[in-house]
Amino acid sequence: MSKKNFFTSRKKIVIFAYINIPLQGAVVFFFTKLKRRPVVGKIVYLSKERLHELEKELKELKTNGRKHMAERIAEARAHGDLSENAEYDAAKDEQGLMELKISKLEEMLSGARIVDVNDFPKDTVHILSEITVKNLKINKTYDYTLVSPEEANLQHGKISITSPVGKAFMGKKEGEIVEAKVPAGLIKFKIVSINK
Repeated sequence: MSKKNFFTSRKKIVIFAYINIPLQGAVVFFFTKLKRRPVVGKIVYLSKERLHELEKELKELKTNGRKHMAERIAEARAHGDLSENAEYDAAKDEQGLMELKISKLEEMLSGARIVDVNDFPKDTVHILSEITVKNLKINKTYDYTLVSPEEANLQHGKISITSPVGKAFMGKKEGEIVEAKVPAGLIKFKIVSINK
């Protein structure tokens, strides 16, 4: 025989369980569980071009991607016993990864806000600014575009505004010396030009 009583407070739910176990006596358990609050979508700042790219990718995955995945699973299923079918398992795993990607894209797009560079002052660094900077330690020049974390791609010169270097550039003006604290130490940059 077991009984459960629920005591609630403003911040947490306490569950009291009394379980009577024959020959071993009674056991009392207390469980504490925080109340879940609804998760509000994270705001993601994107350029208009990037928003269209993500919408196109999502549409492609939902239509052709799912159709192709269903065909692969059907083909693997036709090979016989599913318990020993590695091709079927691989196709199902791939389907799971694709559905996860679709879910993440949908979540990202639900919180997407389009950023227009014309809304910001032209003389300071902000999101979507295209800047030329000089690393004063190694005397080398780089071109960067400051973007949201979801768009960041260092190989294409896109750095996140939430990265240590991106944070250091934000709000600065042309000609300013900027110090960025990174895991390798302190890096000094000079903002040579702001192009957008």
